[in-house]
Amino acid sequence: MQRNLHRFASITLAVAMAAGAVSAIAQVTVGGAKMYPTKDIIDNAVNSKDHTTLVAAVKAAGLVDTLKGPGPFTVFAPTNKAFAALPAGTVDTLLKPESKEKLTTILTYHVVAGNMDSKMLMKAIKDGKGTASLKTVSGGTLTAKSSGKKVMITDENGSTANVTIADVKQSNGVIHVVDKVLLPK
Repeated sequence: MQRNLHRFASITLAVAMAAGAVSAIAQVTVGGAKMYPTKDIIDNAVNSKDHTTLVAAVKAAGLVDTLKGPGPFTVFAPTNKAFAALPAGTVDTLLKPESKEKLTTILTYHVVAGNMDSKMLMKAIKDGKGTASLKTVSGGTLTAKSSGKKVMITDENGSTANVTIADVKQSNGVIHVVDKVLLPK
């Protein structure tokens, strides 16, 4: 009886610890919304109040099904403030149907194939003696650098975005929130 009670207590503790671990993982928030590693990039992004422009752009470009796919994808996700910092009228123009090709190129420039969390980024930067070249899905190149634990991503035009929230785990990859829109040449 005591052996069974001890076994039950051990199982209960293991279940409680596992539930706590899942709960802790789910506590990452972006734009006031919990991000769940069991959901895909789109299912999480639509809940972030800081990424409504990005979600609208992904829909306008027809990339929803792609980013709901198996991936894995590493997405450098610009915030609404990042889009708002673009020249006046840029976002409105990009969201028009006639701009779909350009919008798609810009959005896929923020995506790298694979699941590159911050540890992998930092290793690539270290291995590259201070920089790492990241080939984007659009065919362009982003350059990653670090300063301490901070990661910066530079586009082909020399504009640099800071990773403000790293390692937002998704079922089909990882999101790193950035404070600027990165633009290909």
